[in-house]
Amino acid sequence: MTAREVVVLVFGGRRVPRALADLTAVNIVDRASLSLPAEATRVIVVGDHTDLSAVLGLLLREERLDVEVGVATGRWGSARRSRNAAAQRVPLIRDETGTVIVRSARWLPTGHETITGEAIVDDTVLFDGTSTGIEIEPLDTAPGLRARTLGGGPRGWVAGRAVQLGSTGASVERDGVAAARPVRRSAFYRNIQGWLRVG
Repeated sequence: MTAREVVVLVFGGRRVPRALADLTAVNIVDRASLSLPAEATRVIVVGDHTDLSAVLGLLLREERLDVEVGVATGRWGSARRSRNAAAQRVPLIRDETGTVIVRSARWLPTGHETITGEAIVDDTVLFDGTSTGIEIEPLDTAPGLRARTLGGGPRGWVAGRAVQLGSTGASVERDGVAAARPVRRSAFYRNIQGWLRVG
């Protein structure tokens, strides 16, 4: 892999780590205008988990999930690993809008203390009636994700390929970012093809 094929995406005016200084760097001011050179075979994200989510969402939309993705977090050694380490395919968790999550998502009440409806992980019912909310996290291996009811519950974490919600109305939060509008139905699931995580 040549330096030309590795692209550093720099979000939020962050500094390029010294270990990446000789690589092509692209400053991203607005995630909405995010793009990736056609020759890139590895991307290094200098940013946070929401920036990583945006990059993975772009690769998903452009059907470029064979591009390797590393993250330089600012911790010692992370930039060097993101440049030199091997990539491993891991599950990519998305929702029906094509938005990717890398840390967690939540379904939360909107204007009420609870969500009224039903949530299911594969064939397992998380709740049927009311709930204070649902938390969803990606896994590094199959089946791909896990979910649980907030505030405790009889089941704890339940792993599966997909989690679905049907409700009278709920707020969706993806990697800490709340959606603009409430929804009645929502789903998070493992994409057919995973992403290539470096390190």
